[in-house]
Amino acid sequence: MTTAVFGAVAPGTDLSTHARELQRIHDAVLGGARPPTRPRALVARSWSRMMAMGLDPDRNAREHLPAAEIERLRHESPLSQVIDELRTVLTSVADASQFLMVVCDAEGIVLWREGSARVRIVADQLGFVEGARWTEQVVGTNAIGTALTEHAPVELFSAEHFEHTQHPWYCTAAPVHDPRSGDLLGVVDVSGPALTLHPAIGSLVRSAVRLAEARLWRLHQDQLDRLRRETEPLLGTRPGPLLVVDDHGWVAHHSGIAAKDRIEVPRANRALAVPGMGLCLPERITDGWLIRPRDQQGAITARLDLTGEPVLEVRSDEAGWRTSLTPRHAQLLRALSEAGSDGLSAGWLSTLLYGDAEHAVTVRAEVSRLRRVVGALITPNPYRLADGVTLTVSEPDSPQP
Repeated sequence: MTTAVFGAVAPGTDLSTHARELQRIHDAVLGGARPPTRPRALVARSWSRMMAMGLDPDRNAREHLPAAEIERLRHESPLSQVIDELRTVLTSVADASQFLMVVCDAEGIVLWREGSARVRIVADQLGFVEGARWTEQVVGTNAIGTALTEHAPVELFSAEHFEHTQHPWYCTAAPVHDPRSGDLLGVVDVSGPALTLHPAIGSLVRSAVRLAEARLWRLHQDQLDRLRRETEPLLGTRPGPLLVVDDHGWVAHHSGIAAKDRIEVPRANRALAVPGMGLCLPERITDGWLIRPRDQQGAITARLDLTGEPVLEVRSDEAGWRTSLTPRHAQLLRALSEAGSDGLSAGWLSTLLYGDAEHAVTVRAEVSRLRRVVGALITPNPYRLADGVTLTVSEPDSPQP
């Protein structure tokens, strides 16, 4: 049977028959025998992790946080700002469709669980409750925990779950990212009786996530508007070129320079590189930062050193700075350097990094995190090195410049 990369079942699938086939595959793989057919690659990877950790497929201990701790985590989570949007999309049809909406934080802790009363009772018996930690390490292969591990949307059906007690369930989960920083905020999941799974559930969950992220972005734009209004009296006395940015490096105001959407995250007493402005020293103002150039040249040269742990060195005239990069960020930066002025889409970067275009959401979040470090050296749509930036790459076997 052929299914989509994300979906666990194809339209028209006989769910009862498919559940029995998956049970035979599950029993064979975990019993060390040859399965009748191979599990999906996503499932096989997760099962391998579970067996390597020594998890018990018959049941594992559950963790539950006290009510006061749950309330604290809810209050601190940015997802509290979009829970109403998620309810509007998902819980309005939860009773009729016999499923639960579950929202977890980035640690896999269930912060909200709403939906069908009958399904909630069954979930209680499983320990699938508010305050439970629903990661792979605790409860085995499941859409929430596996989405956290794979950094991608995941749908699982019946015996694709590692634990036998979860076989009567389906679950469909998608990560939610902070549009300002690319940081993972948590996971939105829809779960219900396995034999009620509809192929459209995955699209419903991803639509809810897109609406939630769009709402977070609108709130971010409101914050930038407030920062712009608050700094207008101050900016009238300062000559350009200059930028006003928030704590994440997003530009609220620009003067004397072409508009930028984002620079690297400002830090006190550390120069940062902005194409067209060169190296700048950020100055703290109200709830943001004033960015002005140290020189008027604006030309930036950078070297990505891969001869050891990845390091990026940036220079403008006689000044400069260096910072360590993660291997993934170094891989992204090298790919963009090789792409030249044409740049690369999120889909192409996904194919380069993961072998397929299905991880575009993950790529966009990863590039956003990279831009926290290198800021305006990378421009979006498509992703490429900014004009005025020259980047060289030093490989382990290449001569040093």
